[in-house]
Amino acid sequence: MNLKGFAIALAAGAVVFTGCENKAGDAASKEVVLTNKQDTVAYFMGLMTGKQLKDAFNFETLDKNIIAAGADAGFAGDSSALFTQEEVGPIVQAYFQEMQAEKVKAQYGDQQKEGEKFLTEMESKEGVTSTGSGLLYEVVTEGSGDHPAATDKVTVHYTGKLLDGTVFDSSVDRGEPATFGLNQVIPGWTEGLQLMTPGSKYTFYIPHYLAYGEQGAGQSIPPFSTLIFEVELISIAK
Repeated sequence: MNLKGFAIALAAGAVVFTGCENKAGDAASKEVVLTNKQDTVAYFMGLMTGKQLKDAFNFETLDKNIIAAGADAGFAGDSSALFTQEEVGPIVQAYFQEMQAEKVKAQYGDQQKEGEKFLTEMESKEGVTSTGSGLLYEVVTEGSGDHPAATDKVTVHYTGKLLDGTVFDSSVDRGEPATFGLNQVIPGWTEGLQLMTPGSKYTFYIPHYLAYGEQGAGQSIPPFSTLIFEVELISIAK
């Protein structure tokens, strides 16, 4: 029944709901009587809160009776609560982080496996070198001169791609090289560019944990993404 239906029913009299019995035969089987607009709003607020807890946070794994007890304590005032928000805050935050990590892992786990498979295949390819951290690189053109330090600024041209070939960023396409500190970029870049000298062109194959990790970056780079970068080191600024 939608809100319009509630209003019509209320105009005619009390609305009575009898829920289907759940596995435990608890609150879902209790008769709910709505006698006025406030009751309708109260039921609707509870309904939406329950749906949000279930859909957004997978809270169906939590005891609904304890959730209800917490809600009752909240209405009664902080003095009736078993603990303060400050005391339980770190526990709740850690739980949210764990739930989110599990959700992301379930959604993007296949992408992580594809990346691992790709890197394993690339590592056996002639001309591809592993640094030991998981970073793979391939020399396209070797330059000359000094290698940048992690604290230096570099000017580069680059093109970044996902495994399917999608270009998510490219200074080449923009027609303007990029300048940044090597300690301000993803670990794969910080490590890889220190192997290069001005005039060099390398291709980097970067595992997700040396790139944007389990979070990804914006809409362009999904979580657990292995990235491919074609990089030309133009100059170094100490």
